[in-house]
This record gives sequence, structure tokens and C-alpha cells, in this order.
Amino acid sequence: MKKEKSKHTILILGASGFLGNALYKELCPYFRTFGTYRIPKREFEKNQHFFQYNVEEDDVYEILQAVKPTIIISALRGDFSAQVIAHAHIVEYIKTYKSKLIFLSSANVFDAYSKYPSYENDKTLSNSIYGHFKIKIENALLRLPKKHVAIIRLPMVFGAQSPRTQEIKYFFKEKEPIEVFPNLIMNVSTDSKITQQIHYIINRNKSGIFHLGSNDLVHHDDFIKDIITALQIKTPLLKQVFTTNDDRYLAVLPKENLLPKHLQFTSKDVLSELEV
Repeated sequence: MKKEKSKHTILILGASGFLGNALYKELCPYFRTFGTYRIPKREFEKNQHFFQYNVEEDDVYEILQAVKPTIIISALRGDFSAQVIAHAHIVEYIKTYKSKLIFLSSANVFDAYSKYPSYENDKTLSNSIYGHFKIKIENALLRLPKKHVAIIRLPMVFGAQSPRTQEIKYFFKEKEPIEVFPNLIMNVSTDSKITQQIHYIINRNKSGIFHLGSNDLVHHDDFIKDIITALQIKTPLLKQVFTTNDDRYLAVLPKENLLPKHLQFTSKDVLSELEV
């Protein structure tokens, strides 16, 4: 009898980064999981499932041919135009091999709309270079058959080891001011929440656009102050930054693609993960 292949082969592009690595650790006990890293590091070089890959210099197609993934997760960072080319190659691969791409996008695809939170089917429009770049890749992916793509739009991501949390600790240590934006209304998430949600999306073979953030909205300055309290930082220096006189939203809320209750959470859940 032919042995049925029950497990996916997953390739995480950017598996050495904060979110990519959290995804690798979440998924590797359950699937054949491979990853790419950019900067040589002993732990990655020793791992037979990791490939060195520089988005500016290397062709992603070679790694795709070597791994033959059924699911590709893109958590890449690096030069924007090089990433656009890499994703064009991924699209060609998907068309040929009928695999699936999970693309980590951002709330910044809506950063030109400041009056309301954004939902999955809202039109994207950005004033930032970063938002423009994410929209460009999203648009290329939306031309593929829906079942081959999951676009994951993320809000601000925190977590014990997240760059944002580390930056707060660093600024405090160096006695530098921590910037807060009193007029910015957002939702939030953590690496552990996102990895559980993406694991569910893979298991249930979900596709489409997902907004993976807390169900509630918070002001940036209040939330950062709550994080500072959770980290037990006493008397930090805060610098209030006003980019506008009005409240400005940068929040991605789900309306169409709701995940089950046990995968939904609030900003309080994010804070409780950070408490020392």
C-alpha cells in the first residue's frame, strides 16, 4: 500500500527573524518544516532544515525546488524591491506546483485611512513606503486562485522577546526617552497568539484575508505605559509624539474571517504575557 503523506512540507522564508522563528518552533513538531536565515549563525548552519538565503542576492526558486514545499510562509525582511521580485518567483512556483502561500502583511496597508479601523475587504491605501510595498505584493497574490493564498494582516506585535519590547527595555537602560503616540488608536498581538492562529489556518486549510489582532482597541500611549508597568520599569522617560491633532486609527479588525473563540483575545491578554 502506498503510504499516504499526511503532513505538509512547510518552508518559512525569514525563519531567523522574530516572527519567522516563533512560527518555526510552533510548526516543526507537527510538519516537515524548513526555514531560511540571512546572517550566518551556528545554530542555523548546523540545522539541516535551514538554508542560507539573502533576498537581495539569491534566487528563491532554487530553495523552492530543493524543499518542494506544499506551504510557503513569507516572513521576509530586507530590500523592498528584491522582496517584490522574490514574491513574483513564488507566485510562478505556486502556479506550477499548486502549493499555498501564507503572506505576513501589515496594518500599514491601510495607513492612509486614519478615521476608522480597517476590515478584511476594505480597499487598501497607504501613505508610507512600507505600506505601499506590502500592498504591491498583496495585489500580486490576490490574482492567484483564492485557495492558494492566505494574507495575514498584523497589527503591532509584542511579546517577551519582541523587538518592540526589547527596545523599551533598551531605552530605559540607556536613559533615553520612550516614544508614545497619544493620538494613535490600534490593536495589538503577540508572537505566541499569531503562531497559534496560523497553525489553525494551516490545519483547517483556510485561505483568504485574515486580520489577526486583539478584539479591542487601545491608545498607543496607554498601552506602552501598561507594558512599562508589566515589565516593572520604574520612572521611565516618555516622549509624547503628536503626528496629528485628531485621533488616528491603525487597527485591523476581523469581520468576515473570524477565528474560533479560543483563538480570539484582548489587549489585556497581550499584557499578561509580558508580566514579569
